[in-house]
Amino acid sequence: MERTGPPVRFSGLLAAFSAALLAVGGLVASAPAAGAADADLARNGGFEAGLDGWSCTGGSGAAVTTPVHSGTSALKATPAGSDNARCSQTVTVKPDSAYTLSAWVQGSYVYLGASGTGTTDVSAWTQSAGAYKQLTTTFRTGPATTSVTVYTHGWYGTPAYYADDLTLTGPGGDPVVVPAAPTGLRAGTATSSSVPLSWTASSGATGYHVYRNGTKVLDTTGTSATVTGLAASTAYSFQVTAANAAGESARSAAVGATTTAGGGGTDGGLPAHALVGYLHSSFANGSGYTRMADVPDSWDVINLAFGEPTSVTSGDIRFSLCPAAECPGVETEAEFKAAVKAKQAAGKKVLISIGGQNGQVQLASTAARDTFVSSVSKIIDTYGLDGLDIDFEGHSLSLNTGDTDFRSPTTPVIVNLISAVKTLKAKYGDGFVLTMAPETFFVQLGYQYYGSGPWGGQDPRAGAYLPVIHALRDDLTLLHVQDYNSGSIMGLDNQYHSMGGADFHIAMTDMLLTGFPVAGDQAKVFPALRPEQVAFGLPASTQAGNGHTSPAEVTKALNCLTKKTDCGAYQTHGTWSGLRGLMTWSINWDRFNNWEFSKNFDAYFGS
Repeated sequence: MERTGPPVRFSGLLAAFSAALLAVGGLVASAPAAGAADADLARNGGFEAGLDGWSCTGGSGAAVTTPVHSGTSALKATPAGSDNARCSQTVTVKPDSAYTLSAWVQGSYVYLGASGTGTTDVSAWTQSAGAYKQLTTTFRTGPATTSVTVYTHGWYGTPAYYADDLTLTGPGGDPVVVPAAPTGLRAGTATSSSVPLSWTASSGATGYHVYRNGTKVLDTTGTSATVTGLAASTAYSFQVTAANAAGESARSAAVGATTTAGGGGTDGGLPAHALVGYLHSSFANGSGYTRMADVPDSWDVINLAFGEPTSVTSGDIRFSLCPAAECPGVETEAEFKAAVKAKQAAGKKVLISIGGQNGQVQLASTAARDTFVSSVSKIIDTYGLDGLDIDFEGHSLSLNTGDTDFRSPTTPVIVNLISAVKTLKAKYGDGFVLTMAPETFFVQLGYQYYGSGPWGGQDPRAGAYLPVIHALRDDLTLLHVQDYNSGSIMGLDNQYHSMGGADFHIAMTDMLLTGFPVAGDQAKVFPALRPEQVAFGLPASTQAGNGHTSPAEVTKALNCLTKKTDCGAYQTHGTWSGLRGLMTWSINWDRFNNWEFSKNFDAYFGS
């Protein structure tokens, strides 16, 4: 969250991330070359049929007649913003077999690679090719691999690149048929928030989809899974499908299970549809100061911005009202406390938000963890607050090299934060409201990249909020990702989506409500959150941050997510009438903009 003008933070993150990737981009796994008699399996590798068989991100690709390496056509793909112009196709292959991938390319920083190999994904690249240059790499498929994705891409901010005569040489895969529906679905012993499931394997399946009450909630490559984030004392119905490159089977026979009493998350006493806003309580900026008593009744959750640490690693969080010299008209502390109580009497929730753009918090030690708990407790008790909002940004959260599984993190700043929040939750009980406001870089980017990556060198902050969200999902009241100040992010359709319109909010929110494989690993699927745990965040005005979305586009996004209308090109994986609502930065900026944001929310949900 920003204190001052429009931010450029995310573009800086991507620039650093890109540079890190570039440093490792030339790594190529070694595998025996394909045999001379093997076939070329790539479809339309010479682009003589245009882009038939190919998919290019963001509409970045086109077939052109010059320059070409051979024939009459070649691929021209143009990176733009945070889109590296990735063009790809999926090819059927044989398990445990050797393949050679080759292409002729022209341009600066052009990549050729293969993913989903089942062993080590490979790539090759050239820094500068003024004329066509051949790139070649080899790989061996895994014992269960029946398809791979081959691709080319350029680099962020570079001119267009060209590719031609792409070939994938090796043994062709056997025709793949859709597997039969799994049998033997069983539910194990349920807890208050989870149900373990197991089933019999289906021949030819490479993965399985688990459905809860008709909505897909997770994917796995094994024959067991645990569905988490469930409400206590609630009956659920589960089904499973088998899938491979040919498609998805029919659903299995359903099995029912009922969670036990207690736990299972809390709605914090929020209304069915809630409006969340940040109140600039401790600082001044161009939006003007707004007294707590002057916050309109539209706002259901008021996050006090911000509690900040005495130093990055101290864990000692402090909060005070904005000095009168900076904020003319600021109320006294007694008036502020009285206004908080009045809001709570009207059914509103008031939280302390920790972090923000300037408040870097790294709980690198258990001492910092314990200080965090005691200092945050003091703020909550002093002002009589309802809970905590975690708005860790910048370098607050990152993953150590080798910390590759969001389900069992080992990095101290992650582990200590989880522990600290659980302690606070236990101290204040079921009424404790817990919200989080991560940036897309720390959540949805985890679909592509997680931490420093399998070789190291990636930005270790990529996806770093995922283990925190996952570990606290049973205590989490509301997650409202900042769908602003963001670069383009790949959605579940494997296309890049850019902020500022309904499409971005639809794609980013669909990821949270559907779940996704972290860093593309189908064995590590981040499970879907419940719709009542999810809102999406936007700037309240053009001055508040990059990615402002007009009221008409906000309405389209809500229509798509809650009614499956106005979806545009993106197809969601469900319909969620229980989506909790919206968050904005900020109440002050909404007031500056004549309350446009909150008026639109009220009109939509009939407040």
